Amino acid sequence: MTAIAHIPAPDLTDESLAAVTAEVAATAEEYDRTGAVPVLGLRAAHRAGLLTATVGRQFGGPGAGPREAARILTALGEGDPSVALIAANTLMAHAAQAANPHWPVALYDDLLARSLGGPAPVNAIRAEPELGAPARGGLPKTRVRRTGSGWVLDGHKSYATGGEALAYHVVWAVADEPGGDPDAPRVGHVIVPADRLGITWVDTWDHLGLRASNTHDVIYEGVELPADAFVEIPRGPDGVYRDPAATTAPGGFGHPALYLGVAKAARRAFADFARSRVPGALGRPIATTKRIQSVAGEIDLQIAQAETLLHGALLRVEAGEPVLPQLPVIKVAIARAVVAAVQTAVAALGNPGLSRRNALERHLRDVLCVRVHPPQEDAALVAAGRRVLGV
Repeated sequence: MTAIAHIPAPDLTDESLAAVTAEVAATAEEYDRTGAVPVLGLRAAHRAGLLTATVGRQFGGPGAGPREAARILTALGEGDPSVALIAANTLMAHAAQAANPHWPVALYDDLLARSLGGPAPVNAIRAEPELGAPARGGLPKTRVRRTGSGWVLDGHKSYATGGEALAYHVVWAVADEPGGDPDAPRVGHVIVPADRLGITWVDTWDHLGLRASNTHDVIYEGVELPADAFVEIPRGPDGVYRDPAATTAPGGFGHPALYLGVAKAARRAFADFARSRVPGALGRPIATTKRIQSVAGEIDLQIAQAETLLHGALLRVEAGEPVLPQLPVIKVAIARAVVAAVQTAVAALGNPGLSRRNALERHLRDVLCVRVHPPQEDAALVAAGRRVLGV
């Protein structure tokens, strides 16, 4: 049985979260420019207890639910969305373990011990160069081979957010084992300590947004693991394996929540600029004009829409209402709203909004990344359309 870690509950008051936002935001621009792991931001999140908020109560953790996690990630996203993305993956991993304990006991004990000493990020690493995003279907080429004493992992993964900051990798792989059916192999996740021999990072991340997220490629060559490191993913009702990221559950709302934070940061940047900008011909701040006031209202409308959809959906889930089939399209609506909020701010300011000297330029690049998280918009809309039409 996993040892009790006695992880303290974080202070989730608005004032405390705002303080973390400000601390994380102080280094966001520099990390965006360098692309380095956002160490200071992760340390700030760790000191506030935000990276372990969803550790289950049965493991001595706070047991925070989806709405609390969403508030955490919105606060971190407002400060630095690269920090928030690494945190989102970590919080989802702990929440999944709390809901369905599946990690090897010794490895989860180790993760909790590391989490007490400092940031210990976790990420489910699924995509591959040839396969692309697994939410679109297909089986990974990454293989975990059964040996007499355990498993050996070999493969090449893409978009492994967290990079060398990760404490653990949860790797999507196909099992190669004696007696297995080569036409229908078992598929699952392999729990991999990040310090195992045979793990090599390839710096491939040169992205428009979330530049400090370190979403690089990673290669596994002969990584030796214990016998309980492989956890099979259950087949669907049709007998087909589906990557968990292809579906939307309440815990998956961490990603849209962090981009809500980006939109809030853009609202703040827009307001700061509008109050300080005094054109010579006007002789007063542009914030005093009805045009800019109307734009500010439009930005606020989009943020209110996204925030209401996010927390409204999670409240309905908590109340036991049957909204799960609609969660993917609710994510789409949130994504549209936060992108619209930031684009509205940038469009109103023109050149200043696209200047590297203005934080809005960074917020625009970052918020566009909301679209890449599964399920993507087209897949969510097709699924919803089929459900509505009964086909």
